[in-house]
Amino acid sequence: MNIDTLMNTQLITAAAQATLDGGTPFPTIVAQLIEAGVESYQVDYLSLRKTFYSGNGATVSTPLTIEGLPRVAAEFDAPALRANILDSQQNGQHFRAFTLRAMEAGVQGYIAFLRGKRVTYFGRQGDQHTEWFPGTSAP
Repeated sequence: MNIDTLMNTQLITAAAQATLDGGTPFPTIVAQLIEAGVESYQVDYLSLRKTFYSGNGATVSTPLTIEGLPRVAAEFDAPALRANILDSQQNGQHFRAFTLRAMEAGVQGYIAFLRGKRVTYFGRQGDQHTEWFPGTSAP
C-alpha cells in the first residue's frame, strides 16, 4: 500500500517546514498534521529528526535542519522546560528558540500525541514531563 494513501506526505512535509520557518501557530500545524493523517509525532534532538506516525503504522521522517544547536544537557530541568513551554504558548516563541531552550533543559526528545492532546518530553536519564495542549486537562 502506498504511504500517501495512509498519510499525506506533502502536507506533512509542508507543516514540518512551516514549523522550522516559524510564524505558523502550533494549533494550525496540529490541524494540518491531523488532516494529513498523523496521529502522533516524535522529535528526536539527538538524531535531529522528526518522525510522524499514522494510526495504521505508516511513518514519515523529516530532518531538523537547525544550525548551531547545543548538545542535550545531561540533567533534565523540568522548571526550565515548563517556562519554555509557557513562553511558546503565551508569546509565540519561534520553534528554533524553543528547541534551543529545550535541549539546554535536558530534553532529548518528545512525542506529541495529537489525538491525546498532550506532549511527553523526556530526558537522557528517563525523566519525563507531560504537558497537555492548552485548554485540555488530564483526565
